[in-house]
Amino acid sequence: MMEENYNKVEENYIKGELIHMIFTNHQEHFSIAKVKVLQTNESFSEKEVVIKGYFNQLNPGEPYVFKGNFIEHKKFGLQYQVESYQRYVPDTEEGLVAYLSSDLFYGIGKKTAKRIVKKLGETAVSKILKNPTVLDDIKGLTKERAEGLHRNLQEHQGFEHIVVHLSKYGFGLKMAQKIYQIYKDEAVNVLETNPYQYVFDIEGFGFLRADEVAAQHNIAMNHPSRIQAGCMFCLQESTQAGHVYLPITELIDLTMRLIQAHRYHIQREEIQAELLALNTEKQLIIEEEERVYLPPLYYAEAGFCTQLKRILDKKIEEEVVDAELMKIVGQIEEEEVLSYGKEQFYAIERALAEKVMILTGGPGTGKTTVINGIIKAYSALHDISLDIDSYDNKSQFPVVLTAPTGRAAKRINESTGLPAVTIHRLLGWDGNESFEKDEDNQLAGKLLVIDEFSMVDVFLANQLFKAIPNEMQVLIVGDEDQLPSVGPGQVLADLLLSKQVVAVKLEEVYRQKEGSKIIQLAHEMKQNQSTTESLQKANDFNFIGCNESHVVDVVKQIVTKAYEKGVELKDIQVLAPMYRSEAGIHRLNEEIQKLINPKQKGRRELRTKDVIYRKGDKVIQLVNQPEDGVFNGDIGEIVAIFQEDENVDQVEQVVVLFDDKEVVYERKDLLNLMHAYCISIHKSQGSEFPIVVLPVVPSYRRMLRKNLLYTAVTRAKKSLILCGSKQAFLSGTQEVDTNRRYTTLADKLILILKKDEPQNIEEGQDNEEEALSPYDFL
Repeated sequence: MMEENYNKVEENYIKGELIHMIFTNHQEHFSIAKVKVLQTNESFSEKEVVIKGYFNQLNPGEPYVFKGNFIEHKKFGLQYQVESYQRYVPDTEEGLVAYLSSDLFYGIGKKTAKRIVKKLGETAVSKILKNPTVLDDIKGLTKERAEGLHRNLQEHQGFEHIVVHLSKYGFGLKMAQKIYQIYKDEAVNVLETNPYQYVFDIEGFGFLRADEVAAQHNIAMNHPSRIQAGCMFCLQESTQAGHVYLPITELIDLTMRLIQAHRYHIQREEIQAELLALNTEKQLIIEEEERVYLPPLYYAEAGFCTQLKRILDKKIEEEVVDAELMKIVGQIEEEEVLSYGKEQFYAIERALAEKVMILTGGPGTGKTTVINGIIKAYSALHDISLDIDSYDNKSQFPVVLTAPTGRAAKRINESTGLPAVTIHRLLGWDGNESFEKDEDNQLAGKLLVIDEFSMVDVFLANQLFKAIPNEMQVLIVGDEDQLPSVGPGQVLADLLLSKQVVAVKLEEVYRQKEGSKIIQLAHEMKQNQSTTESLQKANDFNFIGCNESHVVDVVKQIVTKAYEKGVELKDIQVLAPMYRSEAGIHRLNEEIQKLINPKQKGRRELRTKDVIYRKGDKVIQLVNQPEDGVFNGDIGEIVAIFQEDENVDQVEQVVVLFDDKEVVYERKDLLNLMHAYCISIHKSQGSEFPIVVLPVVPSYRRMLRKNLLYTAVTRAKKSLILCGSKQAFLSGTQEVDTNRRYTTLADKLILILKKDEPQNIEEGQDNEEEALSPYDFL
């Protein structure tokens, strides 16, 4: 009987029972399992089959219906790739009675099950799931037992039922997992009555996808929910360009284009009305009828101001005596065999006297020297040891060094000889939205040094300053001429613009006196004085002119010569501003890999859809992975590749060595990596490389801006080689960003810190003319 019913189904299926699990990733709900085949319409005669896919839970001994297709695994043979599945529910009266009176449903005997099936028919289960009140009139079924039956059916059938339904709209099991976690058994109802709610609640669910579902259910194109979702989607997308808010007129314009307002006769006034409704519902915040924020960004800006004021309000109790400071600095100069310049001494003096100070300056101005001087002078003034081994509890060490990226943290560790960690690790980030350190569990220590602060977005700045205790002194270090943060905001630029925190800018260039052409070029770029003469060859600099069609070959020649001279893989870095072009990052990575790490007998490799990874490849981490101790921008080397039958997890694996830490990646995790023979300029920020190779060609034109090129040039420590078009480079150095970031941090800082009493932050005004305008180059 059942076989006849299943043969009517067009989709291929396997009905089976779980024998045992082979592999399970609990976080992703991804599993590989062996299943006993009870029935199938596939051309398959074996009694057992290996299935794989995203499953909420599979229980041994219970029958399921799996829909998908067979794939041939090169090592393990035939496997069934499951696209959707559901717990098997009999669709005959006898089968349903047996199912409902089974041990799965406590308190439902055979007589009660017969009454249920007699009343509700062969679709009893779906009717109960959809509307539990259909059980109200079943004789002998108490209210408590009816509620229990519905609850157990939801538990046993809910997810599978929803997966099947969502698959009709093209949703895979992974997206179904996200949806089910938010809506549970309401998932389908929400999707079919208001698909635009998914835009608000489900990460990665786009507006256009909601539009497709809405069209299938004849939801009007001028429906308020559609207009609201369009507004939210545009506001969310704006954060990718670094904006903290959008002017209301600009948001309305963007929304009108997205929702095709003219085509569907939607007026600006209707969009404005829905924005006001969203403001009332606290889905977004409208400030002074002009600026529209996502609430987390509004509160991040406001919170950062509040936390900074709290720290500044706790004054330093002991003043630094000039004579004592001069004596201490003199001793440091003798020990380090150096002599501080006038502005360097002033920076040390101010940092010791201020609760919070900003230290800025371009390359070669001695920021590292000053940081070391501040730390050592602080140690001497407060009679504290800088020998971490002298502390029984390492957490009691008084100096805390941190930076946004692992490479930046490593640099400050190497330059000071003191422990340094990323900001995320310092705060105990869990990889999602939680931090161990906050206002209720603050950092230990007395002096906090934050390097590369231009890379810190407003979210992270707020979280970090929450965790700073009142008594701690803070030194913020950064170069305002570099690229801004990838995330929203421009915290360093706004701090400097507000002039509410003491800032010392180092301008005298010391390394230039030693003959550094790299430093000279960087400062000429800062001062808008770059000319053809700036690009003349020197000991540490060269510009190789060539046509765009030859630039990839020139880069390859440079890399080849470097390797022939014994330069290590980690010491030479090619940078480029674009991923997709004839001279883009992807193409350069492919060509350099062929040159440096080609296919070779005995050299293991793993092929993905787009790239080939080989043992020995240089790779970069693309996302934060705190559970493994690796973070966005960390560069490593593939040291091993394992096949499925060579490890207990029975999956292909790539092992990457980051400094002294090995991280294992399965095939599905490889989207978190890419080759790093060439990386983006933005990814390089916070790092320095002995040798930097920078192609600059006319096709990069739309990306070439002063701060982008300045960031690239200042990554080079010993040698900088540019190639391509001198005119494209020089033109780029004159291009200032016109894509300003919308922030109100500077205004809020002025409002809050200029007053003795905390002010209402909603009284701030938009600094439309003065705000800086960094551009997100990714």
